Amino acid sequence: MKIVFMGTPDFAVLPLQTLLEGGYEVAAVITQPDRPKGRKRILTPPPVKVEAEKHGIPVFQPEKLRTSDTVDEIRRIQPDLIVTAAYGQILPKAVLDIPRLGCINIHASLLPKYRGGAPIHHAIIRGEQVTGVTIMYMAVGLDTGDMISKIEVAIGDEDTTGTMFEKLSRAGADLLKRTLPELSAGTVTPVVQNEEEAIYSPNIGREDERIDWTKPSRAIWNQVRGLNPFPGAYTTWNGEVLKVWSCAKPEDGEAGSAAAAAGTIIRADENGIEVATGDGSVVLLTVQPSGKKAMDVAQLVRGTSIAPGTKLGE
Repeated sequence: MKIVFMGTPDFAVLPLQTLLEGGYEVAAVITQPDRPKGRKRILTPPPVKVEAEKHGIPVFQPEKLRTSDTVDEIRRIQPDLIVTAAYGQILPKAVLDIPRLGCINIHASLLPKYRGGAPIHHAIIRGEQVTGVTIMYMAVGLDTGDMISKIEVAIGDEDTTGTMFEKLSRAGADLLKRTLPELSAGTVTPVVQNEEEAIYSPNIGREDERIDWTKPSRAIWNQVRGLNPFPGAYTTWNGEVLKVWSCAKPEDGEAGSAAAAAGTIIRADENGIEVATGDGSVVLLTVQPSGKKAMDVAQLVRGTSIAPGTKLGE
């Protein structure tokens, strides 16, 4: 089976490796262009490009697939199947119509829940305890194609978007390994998505990152986990951004009327910074002041004048 693979971040590397280990012919890899990364803005190739070049696979990096010559290259290759995993662009119909077995996508959610570009972030932010991976046929709409196979993956209290990316990448690679033989043999039974159950998960915006201290403690805890390690939840302190990377899980039954307005620091010591919320309080454990590296709160408390009564978020 000749395959064109499309993917960009680390999430897509394991599925690509699975195809190669399975003896499938990966004729080309399509990925996003190299982008500047870090404070020094060093031009950095996508992880999938790095992996493809290790195996001598031709790599194409169109800024916009729809208007590029890459579509003609895919026609020239005449793949039996196109496999995508977090590629980052919607495939035009001209591409969807090329492979005889169609185009499939490894999507990091249990569709039709969490369609869109940030399914892992949103699943954690909304407090889901189970998510998973769906392999689906690609259609013109956003993650609307018929579902081929699924696998569930639990979200633990200790999980963040970062840990779930790794878990779901492994689950997606395993599911792909099991699904491809059935797809090749024509024995899959696709299932139409129930539109009434659809939940969308658009890419994270700046407003999604801001902590609203009037929300319940559990919602803030989920938000912080869901935005770790990127792009990070934030509040403000003395007029500057203060990122919050971790906080203690609010225990059931702890919620109650806080002794201060939402966003007010109740205590600040080496064990944590307790902040009033809409239904009680939450304890911050790892933070990052503007212009500095992430640190545990003990380091912040020792080195600054942060104190009870300080209002965050103003």
